[in-house]
Amino acid sequence: MYSRFRLRLHWRSAAALFATVASACDSPMTATNVIPTDARALTATVSPPVSLEWQAVARTQVATNNMSALAASRLYAAVSVAQARAVIAVGSDAGVQGVGAGNGYGAGGRALYEARRGAIAGASVRVLGWFSPAASTALEQRLAEQGEAGPGGVHPQFTRGVAVGRAIGDAMVTRLMNDGFTRPFTATIPSGPGIWTPAALPPAGGTLGAATPYFLDDNSRFRPAPPPAFLSPAFNADLAQLVVITTNLTPQQRAIALGWAYGANTMTPGGYWDALAAEYVAAAGLDEAAATEVFAMMNAAVYDALIACFEAKYHYWTLRPHQADPAVLRVFAVPNYPSYPSGHSSLSSAAARVLAHYFPGRTAALNAQVEEAAMSRIYAGIHYQFDMTAARQLGEAVADYALAQGLP
Repeated sequence: MYSRFRLRLHWRSAAALFATVASACDSPMTATNVIPTDARALTATVSPPVSLEWQAVARTQVATNNMSALAASRLYAAVSVAQARAVIAVGSDAGVQGVGAGNGYGAGGRALYEARRGAIAGASVRVLGWFSPAASTALEQRLAEQGEAGPGGVHPQFTRGVAVGRAIGDAMVTRLMNDGFTRPFTATIPSGPGIWTPAALPPAGGTLGAATPYFLDDNSRFRPAPPPAFLSPAFNADLAQLVVITTNLTPQQRAIALGWAYGANTMTPGGYWDALAAEYVAAAGLDEAAATEVFAMMNAAVYDALIACFEAKYHYWTLRPHQADPAVLRVFAVPNYPSYPSGHSSLSSAAARVLAHYFPGRTAALNAQVEEAAMSRIYAGIHYQFDMTAARQLGEAVADYALAQGLP
């Protein structure tokens, strides 16, 4: 059975369709395994999805405001889910007139095209404005410019879409205000052999494991098995591996560690995967509905993977490698939370799993990036190999669980 995404897929032209079939290894999907026969006649929209622009705004906002990787993933998920919900809400409204494909606007004609653009803009402005009130004026100006971009001035369906999107954004803001992300840390920090010691109080992400997810019915559902016991043969083997790697680090390995770090004033690791999703969406020529589904599913799955990861981190309290052996050298500062499992690898694995579902032709490249992202934390000296193994299993399990449910 085809997903809603696959039924909504549009191609820019017949020539693009044939080019895609001919070069499947270089494209995110192939016509034969993605596009049903009854969808191949649909024409492409007249411009790239406006959601691409708003996702870029989100990434810039994350970097400008120096958001943590955890806070950034919360933002990416919130704006993406709001966009997808707004597209669904405006498309099911009787106010959209016209059916069929014509004038280059795709099914529904210009009315639906403009309504979706407005809905995405309205939802994005509301959610991003809540995260960064100082940016509200600039966000509203961008929305106004998008409304005036089409022929003949602001289309009435764009205006209607904005109103629908703002209402969806309001609901998302209410969710954010009650999602537990900013709940204060009050837990008792354990101590003893093999237990992580925070560098400062409160520890980062200490309450994330109890935050409200998008898909999970139990935040501990995918909690991995316990890590190797402290100073056990398995633990010592991974620790010894780190000592060897970090004391003999090559320039290339150091570059990989730094390249995947995404520290202060960057779009964060979640932003990397969001930007990659945008690249794939643009290359495939997806319409607004399909594009917002990709972003919502990926970013919400990433956020849930982080919730599940941090639930496990603060369940096991595994010490960082340099705390077990000072001979482990670090490329950059160690995050102020426990080691097992890896947050970076959890979110990367979840993101790649979702993207591979929508763009199966990209699977090999995605898996290679997940592996490199995991090794970057080994090279940096901040994680054991067993952290990465458990994280990948967790991230993929959360993604599969999300995909089985569909849009949140």
